[in-house]
Amino acid sequence: MGELVRLEVEDGVGTIRLDRPKMNALDVRMQEEIRAAATEATERDDVRAVVLYGGERVFAAGADVKEMADMSYTDMVKRSGGLQSAFTAVARIPKPVVAAITGYALGGGCELALCADVRFAADDAVLGQPEILLGIIPGAGGTQRLTRLVGPSRAKDLILTGRFVQAEEALAIGLVDRVVPAEQVYAEAVAWAGQFSRAAAYAVRAAKESIDRGLEVDLETGLEIERQQFAALFATEDRTIGMRSFVENGPGKADFVGR
Repeated sequence: MGELVRLEVEDGVGTIRLDRPKMNALDVRMQEEIRAAATEATERDDVRAVVLYGGERVFAAGADVKEMADMSYTDMVKRSGGLQSAFTAVARIPKPVVAAITGYALGGGCELALCADVRFAADDAVLGQPEILLGIIPGAGGTQRLTRLVGPSRAKDLILTGRFVQAEEALAIGLVDRVVPAEQVYAEAVAWAGQFSRAAAYAVRAAKESIDRGLEVDLETGLEIERQQFAALFATEDRTIGMRSFVENGPGKADFVGR
């Protein structure tokens, strides 16, 4: 269990909680604790879905600029791979992941939210990739994940200008998927994640991996990924349970066991 990032598990939902007052600045130590929490969430069978949460006041205001300011080119050559792979560990969690965004999600904070499958934002949340204003560019996946999410022209607008985006605009451009009152963000995210606590775990995993891996390749290769995942699920106990339940009781009544 990390001191700045911890995994809290209840009723099948694991919350990766960022806790570095005041603004959850993502220094090297915090990045590595995010990696560890993502690995733990991946490995634990009692975690069926994950919520990324920075607390009631702020999601994450970005990287620790004071720490980065003292880094040389060679320092960052060595560190940048670790930064990206720590965030990729979140993106590769083979379970549904939702970011519950309060306050600011800027720079690295926005990039971390982009690693989730869906994003729920408070109505007063602010998102953005302002790295250009520091004379750099996003380095934890922003140029790639943001572009895939909102399209190249919108991504260029946000990244080239470094401007901040209010919650309603973020919803309109597809940067977030739901906007709710600030006091309800975490509860909404937990409720969304909770629906997977009794789902067919390997089918959910296969669906997520097929979508994510398919986005990285051409259509024909993506279809082959889907075909293999689809066929493999016929080896699971949940597939047998689900189809038998459908025939006998109709859809949506299966009692899956996660195997």
